[in-house]
Amino acid sequence: MDFLYNLLLVLHLVGWAIVLGGYIATIRQPGVYRGTFHGAATALVTGVLMVGLAESVDSLGKDPSMVKIGIKLVIALVVTVLALVAKKRGDAVSPAVKHAIGGLTLVNVVIAVFV
Repeated sequence: MDFLYNLLLVLHLVGWAIVLGGYIATIRQPGVYRGTFHGAATALVTGVLMVGLAESVDSLGKDPSMVKIGIKLVIALVVTVLALVAKKRGDAVSPAVKHAIGGLTLVNVVIAVFV
């Protein structure tokens, strides 16, 4: 189970890296990076699976804080929905939506590391 958990963790980090890296790479261009939605969806699904595994498998030795997980889940859902909206609108997406995606992704990473 350790291998599965670590595999999900790697996929989770790759998903957020796609979102944040795509935001930084296209910060001066209109629209969002084309992989943003897929990265956010990957991070969201793998995060939920990691929490489920951590809660159900005692041998992992994980005890996730549900407050932290709840906050991160809400942020991940918002980022995923914003990325879907931005994907549908293409280059016509508001800069506020684009910067909200990047900012909330950074907030999610900071919460994961420091809280």
